Formats: sequence, C-alpha cells, structure tokens
Amino acid sequence: MIEPLTEKQKTLIVNNVIKACNDIEKLNRTGYKFLYLANGFIAHYDLNGFKAHYSGHDLAKNILNNIHSNQWNNFRPEDPNYEYYKTKQDVYNRIVSKLTNQALNVWNS
Repeated sequence: MIEPLTEKQKTLIVNNVIKACNDIEKLNRTGYKFLYLANGFIAHYDLNGFKAHYSGHDLAKNILNNIHSNQWNNFRPEDPNYEYYKTKQDVYNRIVSKLTNQALNVWNS
C-alpha cells in the first residue's frame, strides 16, 4: 500500500511546480517526481531531461491541458491506494487553482 501524501509534502510539491512554471530551472526532484508520474507529460530519463524539454515548452499550459486526465477517478474507496491517489488529485488541483488565479490576476491588471 502506498502512503498518502502529507500536507507538508503536498505544499512542497505545489510550491515547487508553481515556481517551475515561471522558471523551469527551479524544478526540483520533489516537483519532478510528481509531474513525471502524471498523465500527459513526456517521459524523460531524468530531471535535467525534463527541464531541457520544458525550457522550450509551456509547462503551465501542459498542466492546464491535462486536468481531466489527472484526477485519478478510476480509483474507488475500496481500492488499497485510494487515499494516495486522492492526495495526488488534491495536489494537481491545487496547482491548477494557483495557475488559474495567476492568469486571472495578470488578465485583470
């Protein structure tokens, strides 16, 4: 059984991914591990390969384009790792919320 992410882990992931959306060089192993296991992201050999790819691609746009495929809705409460996947869903949705709010703030400026 996989342990659900703690609040601290979730916060660290969200904060790092948001920073990386503004500057891919700020992506660390914590954010990378979360993203490369999410649907819709190009497979890379390592963190540096991921950074190299997204230095020429819009990471935030990719995250927003893959909202629906990263909800882990195929898991049910009776599944052994259900709580873990619900925490992943929560992290993804927090990232999306922050990206959406950033976009709205820029648009309303």
